[in-house]
Amino acid sequence: MREPADAFHLAIPAYDLDEAVDFYVGQLGCKLARRYPDRITLDFFGDQVVCHLSEPPDRDAGPLPLRLKLYPRHFGVTFHHAEDFDALLRLVRIRGVSVFQPIGLRFEGLAEEHRTLVLRDPSDNLLEFKHYADPRMMY
Repeated sequence: MREPADAFHLAIPAYDLDEAVDFYVGQLGCKLARRYPDRITLDFFGDQVVCHLSEPPDRDAGPLPLRLKLYPRHFGVTFHHAEDFDALLRLVRIRGVSVFQPIGLRFEGLAEEHRTLVLRDPSDNLLEFKHYADPRMMY
């Protein structure tokens, strides 16, 4: 069973490590734990994200908005406290972080109602941040 001191680990592609550091550390405020020529390791809101240097996909595959879809591949944080979600929203606005899908309300009026915000990193990875009105709906 996972202990509170354990961290979830996720590896994602990064086309430019300097851009990845600027986005995750400079804009989102994550901690840079390690940097190597081919990857960076981040403290991503208490979990571990590793950005591996990768070749970008073929850009002739169609316009970016048609290639990028939130489902099924994305990752992010579900905040237990509304104050933490609101603090991230303020940070995104203050730092001018590029938003893929603006803040919205999903499942309005249902038990699983939640606010959501989706960001896109420089390597086209999608990050969803959300907060449920009823914290019992987190899982």
